[in-house]
Order: sequence, then structure tokens, then C-alpha cells
Amino acid sequence: MFYWLAIESGMAEVSETAEAHGFGINTDIFEANLINLAIVIGVVVYFGRGFLGKVLSERRSAIAAEIKESETRKQTALKTQSEQEQKVAQAEAEAQRIIADAQEGAKKTQAEILAQAIVEIQRLEASASQDTNSSQERAIAELRQRVVELSLKQVEQELQAQLTNNENAQRQLIDRSIALLGVDA
Repeated sequence: MFYWLAIESGMAEVSETAEAHGFGINTDIFEANLINLAIVIGVVVYFGRGFLGKVLSERRSAIAAEIKESETRKQTALKTQSEQEQKVAQAEAEAQRIIADAQEGAKKTQAEILAQAIVEIQRLEASASQDTNSSQERAIAELRQRVVELSLKQVEQELQAQLTNNENAQRQLIDRSIALLGVDA
């Protein structure tokens, strides 16, 4: 505050001296006339116009460059977004195609497995049938052989019984067998 008081008192002295000498600048804004204000504004405009114009033009250029860069980034972002959306759509289409191929492959594999199972079942049924027929034929053959063996034993026993009982019958049997063979006795 002391500083302002000194300035005011210094201005008052300058003002008094200027009045005493006839011409001077009245620095008191409230007491100044229009000519003094016009001179001050003219000086500020004259010297400040170049500097202020330069600052404003640089600022305008910087803002225009930032707007242009922002527009460029916006266009790049939109283009990138569009490309990414296309890639996503392509990926989704590819995924759908892969799923469809997998489902079709699964159906084919299922049909092949089913066909193989049917063939294997038929083969097993035929094999089982053959085994059954073979076992049945073996059993029948064994049974026939056993019947023949038992029949032969029974015939032998009867023959033995008859031969031992009948000597004469034995001779007749031997003679008949020799006659059948074609040998003359």
C-alpha cells in the first residue's frame, strides 16, 4: 500500500509540474481526458497488434491442426472399427461353418459306426449259428457213433452168445462167410 501511495504522490507532483509547464500526460485515469485515452489505446493497439495477432494466429493454427488431427484419428478409428466388425463377422461365419462341418462329420461318423455295428452283429449271429450247427452236427455224429458202437457191442454179445451156444451155427456161419468171399472149401 505504501508503494501505491508513493506512486500517487509522484503522479500528483508530475501532474503539478506538467500544469506549471503547460503540456503533459495526465496519468490519473479518472481525470484523464479522451485524447489521453485515445493515445494510450492507439499505442497498445499499434504495438500489441503484431504480438497479439501473432499469438492469436498461432493459437488458431494449433487449434485447426488439432481439429484436423482429431478428424483424421476419427476417420482412422471408424475405418479400423469397420475392419474389425468385418473380421468379427467373418470369424462368426467361419465358426458357423466349422460347427456345421463338425455336425455333418459327426452324423457321418455315427452312420458309419452304426453300419459297422450292424455288420458285426450279423457276422456274430452267423458265427453263432455256424457254431450252433457245428456243435449240433458234432453231437449228432458223436451220438451216431455211440449208437453204432453200442449196436456193435450188442450184436457181438448176441453173436458170442449164439456162437457159444450153437457150434453148428458157427460152422454154418463160417461156411457162409467163406462162400460169400468166393473161396471154395
